[in-house]
Amino acid sequence: MKKIVILGAGESGAGAAVLAKKEGFDVFVSDMSVIADKYKKLLDDHDVEWEEMQHTEEKILSADEIIKSPGIPDTAPMMVKVREKGIHVISEIEFAGRYTQSKMICITGSNGKTTTTSLIYHIFCEAGYNVGLAGNIGRSLALQVAEDPHDYYVIELSSFQLDNMYDFHANIAILLNITPDHLDRYDNCMQKYVDSKMRIIQNQTADDAFIFWSGDPIIQRELEKYDIKAVKCPFSELKQRGSIGYLEAGQYKIEWPTPFNMEQEELSLTGRHNVYNSLAAGIATDIVGIKSEVIRKSLSDFPGVEHRLEKVAMVGGVQYVNDSKATNVDACWYALESMKTKVVLILGGKDKGNDYSAIRDLVAQKCSALVYLGADNSKLHRFFDDMGIPVRDTHSMKDCVAACAELAQVGETVLLSPCCASFDLFKNMEDRGEQFKALVRAL
Repeated sequence: MKKIVILGAGESGAGAAVLAKKEGFDVFVSDMSVIADKYKKLLDDHDVEWEEMQHTEEKILSADEIIKSPGIPDTAPMMVKVREKGIHVISEIEFAGRYTQSKMICITGSNGKTTTTSLIYHIFCEAGYNVGLAGNIGRSLALQVAEDPHDYYVIELSSFQLDNMYDFHANIAILLNITPDHLDRYDNCMQKYVDSKMRIIQNQTADDAFIFWSGDPIIQRELEKYDIKAVKCPFSELKQRGSIGYLEAGQYKIEWPTPFNMEQEELSLTGRHNVYNSLAAGIATDIVGIKSEVIRKSLSDFPGVEHRLEKVAMVGGVQYVNDSKATNVDACWYALESMKTKVVLILGGKDKGNDYSAIRDLVAQKCSALVYLGADNSKLHRFFDDMGIPVRDTHSMKDCVAACAELAQVGETVLLSPCCASFDLFKNMEDRGEQFKALVRAL
């Protein structure tokens, strides 16, 4: 019996264990952290052996194949030993793909992944399709394949997941953009990160579709390196040669495969970046064959995504907005660009090799104050303090929100769009956003 070891027992790891057990493998799950009770129960219910707070080397290195959580870096001591032993390492998505013939709509990019994935899933659901949501959001793809199979899966893929995918096949691949992110995981080498994102198109055939933003200079450069067999479906903000989706004279338009249009002001998502997300979603669901009237209605009534430009409350004439998902500089740029008022901007967290130059002009133009929120704010001080904008230094969400309430003037917006990961002070970006919302609502 082949042995599969799963490193990490979160949503993806526990789901992979259930599928591996169902397919007849000898399964062992190991996690260096405490495993959540719900995943312990899931593993116990399926008679899967597991351990927490440790990695038992002899059990792990006896594996025929290892399924690794995307959160575990290749530099982790156990991963170094796994590589030395020559054990094949894959992602949960790669493993699940072996046991389903369902259609896969896969979305990646440095920014906009969650919004676009959620919007596509919303359109599928409104159309009555049998669809699952998986990847970085939703339930484990492997668990769904094992116990709740669907005809279609809409999958958000991070670069970390793509790194350990080899034979997986996206029927529709969507690449929204490529900007610097997670460079700390890629030896601070942008090309390594870019190569990871481009894996979204591997194994595609002439029967598949590749949807991408034609205005992204990195994507344009990379396209020249690949023999792309899938049908190319570029989109752009304005009509350009070859674009099948664009804006024109206040109209949202898709030319292929089934032409349709709607008023741009009817789109539920606002801001330039959300135009791109809406175009990608519209093209993908049009290709699948969903009726234009369903796509049009869904684009206009989509409620948005938690922690992404989420309006929290109006307090004392000040609008508070939770954009905790903005974990890189480019995401913050899009958030600032969409603001219509002066902004008190909350920045900081675990820096990932960020270059803040991209937002400096917008900060000068739009921000009335900056509030730093991190364990170590020294890099922010070095970069922004000379701009002559009022600055506050905080190391907890409670102090941060209090500082914002003091600084913000009537008619302004307090924007949590931190540019950074959350792990210095918070469990994750959701925890950061939830704390922000709770404290704002208590003002």
